[in-house]
Amino acid sequence: MTDFVSAPLTPARIEWQGSTPASPVYGDSYYMAGMGAEESSAVFLQANRLEQRFASLPPNGLFVIGETGFGTGLNALLAVQCFIQHAPPDARLHFVSAELHPLRLADLKRAHEQWPQLEKYSHPLLEQWPGAAPGFHRLRLNNQAELTLMLGDANVLWPAGPDGVDAWFLDGFAPARNPGMWTEALFATLFRKSSGGATMATFSAAGAVRRGLENAGFEVERHPGFGGKRHRITAHKPGPWQPQRYQTGHATVAGAGLAGCTTARALAERGWQVDILDPDPGLDSPLPLAAVLYATASHHLNAQNRFYLGALAHALRWLERHNFPGNLSHGRMNGLVQHPFNTRMAEKIARAATAGAWPPELLRTEDSGRAVMPQNGCLNVHAWRGRLLDHPRITLRQDAVKRFSHNDPVQVKTTGGLNLQTDRLILCTAGATGGFPGLDWLGLRRARGQVTLCRATQASQQVQMTHCHSGYFTPAINGIHCVGATFDRQRGTATVIPEDDRHNLATLKKELPLLWQALGGENIEIAGQFAGLRCQSRDSLPIVGPLPDPRHNPHSVSDRIWLNIAHGSRGLTHTPLCADLVADLISGLPAPADEHIVAALAPARFIERQRRRNPDWLPGTSLKANRLDNK
Repeated sequence: MTDFVSAPLTPARIEWQGSTPASPVYGDSYYMAGMGAEESSAVFLQANRLEQRFASLPPNGLFVIGETGFGTGLNALLAVQCFIQHAPPDARLHFVSAELHPLRLADLKRAHEQWPQLEKYSHPLLEQWPGAAPGFHRLRLNNQAELTLMLGDANVLWPAGPDGVDAWFLDGFAPARNPGMWTEALFATLFRKSSGGATMATFSAAGAVRRGLENAGFEVERHPGFGGKRHRITAHKPGPWQPQRYQTGHATVAGAGLAGCTTARALAERGWQVDILDPDPGLDSPLPLAAVLYATASHHLNAQNRFYLGALAHALRWLERHNFPGNLSHGRMNGLVQHPFNTRMAEKIARAATAGAWPPELLRTEDSGRAVMPQNGCLNVHAWRGRLLDHPRITLRQDAVKRFSHNDPVQVKTTGGLNLQTDRLILCTAGATGGFPGLDWLGLRRARGQVTLCRATQASQQVQMTHCHSGYFTPAINGIHCVGATFDRQRGTATVIPEDDRHNLATLKKELPLLWQALGGENIEIAGQFAGLRCQSRDSLPIVGPLPDPRHNPHSVSDRIWLNIAHGSRGLTHTPLCADLVADLISGLPAPADEHIVAALAPARFIERQRRRNPDWLPGTSLKANRLDNK
């Protein structure tokens, strides 16, 4: 599976013809003047028989709509409205759409003002609008409907999109105006991504479109056009259509850190009953520990960097949805300043901003060389975890997983002596994961770090933004600043070391002397420390996905045991997207990331790399032993 590199995006240039948006680049309007909602309902909703199909969904029903051009989002808003009106209350709609030139927020708002009847679905879309940030973006429109907005070329992104599409909206500027979006290659992709009996509708009846769909395998019909247009076409994939269902059940999450708490919350929001096991949750710390919401900017948007960008945007949407931080004791999300600590880093950030790979809503640079991430900041980790666990389907137990089976259901033995059965077990146990039998092949690395908690002064209280250099400095939370953090691969225990406090403060003095002085200079008052062990993978990406079953079938993965670990020093940023990825895959829902990112995070990637070096290697055996055997 060959990865792609996302190209920077150019926002749509809009010329308003009265109340109708039009593109001077393509010489076409986004919808029929004065009849946009009527045209969309007839051409897309009615032609795909959505009202009847929504009403026929079974309990836990799932319906997936795919679209080739998002435009103003009118089709999506009408589809969600129809779904809420006609589908069972426990059914879920996933609307997946591509857009090469996303509208600027002001133009999107102006378009949506014409449809006040759709305001309850329009408002959350506008609140979460990602701007021109390439890649996949998951937006929750309400508890039943979610939008996956794929920003970029549909010809590139749909091959990496979800399977099992039930209905297609083939929309975009007319084929004569925008032939690059009506290609036979794209039609073939849509056929592969379709479920049996999937339907397709479009306003066009161009001969090239009809022939392209037929060549892809669709059966095509021609109908009278809407609003004076001569014709339009519909199509379907041969075979009977069967409604899909998503899964729910009982899940056990091991670990109540950021990964565990976000995973538990994501599963609970999808209807799972969740037990979360942790011997020492540590939610009631007397001093706040602030973590920084941050991602490394890059203009080269391969799978790794698309993950970093997408995870940051996804985390911001989680915080918005959960109304967090709700007060100053929860943290401050009013901006982050990145001070590049070498020339290479400064050049990398500048290219990400100027090339358009990162939109100005997420990154801007200053003449001084500093970068500002206006939506970022820091959070009180303990308060955020507490908010995530506050859900009626989540039960926190002070216990830990001792061992587990690969059976169905999974048998879990706890250190407290309990014998539990669960449909799914998700290990969010960071570096301790490698201690479970047969999992040393993960090759997890640990790096000890220490954060210094400093008492605020009158001067330091004026600092409102988070500052990152080779370390970081957070605004005061409950009168405490966090200054961090050391990085030590030599020590394997999370013990507090006084020299680490001296190192953190000396680094702050060297790189940000004004902040060091505001904090008290030589008279800085240390209020406490926090020492912990970061867990990292060998390629520095998180390890997220189903666990290969080393004892029963080393060539397959288990759909019962899952991992969400190795977030390093970016747990606050990475874990919301990774939690939704785990919860969606477990539940049988479309993933919130492209398939290349899913593969880049999957635990099985390490098995594949080992087998390329040694075809006889089996997971569950020691990496060291295999190397010795190879000699």
